[in-house]
Amino acid sequence: MILKKHITKNILTIFMHIGFWCLVFLWPLLSLEDVSQIQYVINRNWLSTCSLLIVFYINYFVFVNQYFFKSKKMLFYTLNLLLIISIFFLVKHILKLNSFNPSMNGVRLREVRSTTVTSIQLILPMILGIGMCVGLKINKRWSKNELMLQKIKQTQLDAEIKYLRYQIQPHFLFNTLNNTYSLIDNSPNIAKTSIHSLSKMMRYLLHDSVANKVPLAKEIDFLERYLDLMRLRVSSNLTLEKSFPILNQPIQIAPLLLISFIENAFKHGIDAVQPSHIKIDLRIEKNKIYYSVINTAFPQKEKMTDSGIGLKNLRKRLELLYPDNFELIHETSKNLYTAKLILNFRA
Repeated sequence: MILKKHITKNILTIFMHIGFWCLVFLWPLLSLEDVSQIQYVINRNWLSTCSLLIVFYINYFVFVNQYFFKSKKMLFYTLNLLLIISIFFLVKHILKLNSFNPSMNGVRLREVRSTTVTSIQLILPMILGIGMCVGLKINKRWSKNELMLQKIKQTQLDAEIKYLRYQIQPHFLFNTLNNTYSLIDNSPNIAKTSIHSLSKMMRYLLHDSVANKVPLAKEIDFLERYLDLMRLRVSSNLTLEKSFPILNQPIQIAPLLLISFIENAFKHGIDAVQPSHIKIDLRIEKNKIYYSVINTAFPQKEKMTDSGIGLKNLRKRLELLYPDNFELIHETSKNLYTAKLILNFRA
């Protein structure tokens, strides 16, 4: 596919060059009022244009690449000077040939006289052609380097995003296995159910979440399974409220963006003795996702445990995937911790 695109681009470039030079050669003929002046046009315009063409393409294919770009500029200028002098004297010689000075009834038709002005008119386009060629090659090289730099940056970005995404999986698995481990002795049947739910969630982690984007419906289903899993081990003093939308449009988002809030809420927002509360709300309005998780805050529990990589990882991924298209807000007030995400999923 890339090779085909490259060949198509090269063919298009060749046709553009051919079209340009055809226009340059034919333009003087289009302004002719007298057919007898055709020979003068050939002498006056076409020889000069051929000189420009030869100088341009010798520089385009050889001199600029071999000398100018390889820090051999003095040799580049010397060779071009010799090339211009050679072509100048060659054209002068050609103009003296009888075939380039036709006559009619013994009278010589209009001819190009060798003067200082005509010499400048012959040399100047060649010098300008060299400058134009150097400019085109520099621009082409700059564009190529810029494209390569963008590819390198994109490769680095993709690698960093993959690293952050894969970092979530062992982190999530570690937390969930710890929760399941605590159930084995006291509630072995619940532990079995927990492992079964975990296996379904791991299928999502291993297969679906490797894509750059996943349907929001699958992400919500993953959250629902996680909540079911967490309910198996939490105490009865937890009040859990959740509100997920019924989706009627195929919304796509980056995978595993929404789990961090809920993980953080279960880690820091519940207590074995004190009443705990977690409220999850997810809404879709136009092109934006409004997602919030509010949970009870226990300052002593916050000090004892670390929030881990979850929320830091989330912010970093959002900065890479949705730059300038998200708002991430954390606030604590009246023993309640609130985490909010406003995401433009069309970005």
